[in-house]
Amino acid sequence: MSIFVDETTKVIYQGLTGSQGSYYGRLNREYGTHVVAGTHPKKAGTDVDGVPIYANVAEAVEATGATASCIFIPAAGVRGAVMEAAEGGVKFIVAVTEGVPAHDEAIFYNQLKRDYPDVQLLGPNCPGIISPGKCNIGITAGHIAKSGGPVGIVSRSGTLTYQALYELKQKDIGVTTCVGIGGDPVPGTSFIDCLEAFEADPETKAIMMIGEIGGSAEEEAAEYIKDHVTKPVSSYIAGVTAPPGKKMGHAGAIVSGGKGTAKAKMEALEAAGVRVGNNPTEAGELMAEIVATI
Repeated sequence: MSIFVDETTKVIYQGLTGSQGSYYGRLNREYGTHVVAGTHPKKAGTDVDGVPIYANVAEAVEATGATASCIFIPAAGVRGAVMEAAEGGVKFIVAVTEGVPAHDEAIFYNQLKRDYPDVQLLGPNCPGIISPGKCNIGITAGHIAKSGGPVGIVSRSGTLTYQALYELKQKDIGVTTCVGIGGDPVPGTSFIDCLEAFEADPETKAIMMIGEIGGSAEEEAAEYIKDHVTKPVSSYIAGVTAPPGKKMGHAGAIVSGGKGTAKAKMEALEAAGVRVGNNPTEAGELMAEIVATI
């Protein structure tokens, strides 16, 4: 199985008429994803390569039965787009856009939790989600992923999401689902959300987790793994050589006051029984060793 999305998922692209939205919307559809609609209040009634455009998400959901949405609009409009998707009946929202103000993220994150607890938000500032051979929502290149399981991947880093997929494909190891949760300070989906879903998925036999410096998400994931995850986990934490107090890449990747260091995260994961690599390739090799014993 896969988590969150599969071959039956119907997707609306909020921003399908824009350059990036149309580019990735086409790629996702060519991959096999059911891209069933786009939205634009001034372009309703038109289409993008045969995909109909509706004025808003509610109209698109009513016409197509879509359950997922992918947001490809400028950062200033993401807050409104997320809430439009939730109010319109979408249950899984992927917000690819980077640069969304943290204040906006905090507002719509909490509004979803309060008013739409059954809606799952992925992102913002994330590569999206791919269940190889079934569904690809976002900007991940489909050809670097091998289908068929047995590994589930969750990653904070976009680039390392791709490398994790490619490392496993090079070793002829398939993936059930790969989730790029993004590295912003207020991510809609956490490591723990994905770990819980992978633990419940019978076809996911092992989990690969890619973290980075900053915050406490990896330490919290380590505690969760120790108490709730029975499947073997390999991991890599980016930022071992990052100087304290410097932001490295993502807005959430900043170390301060001695907290959020790669060393502390690695130690927490190792204490939880996770096999931690010193680089992405080593994490892939550790996963290959795990898969060989499954």
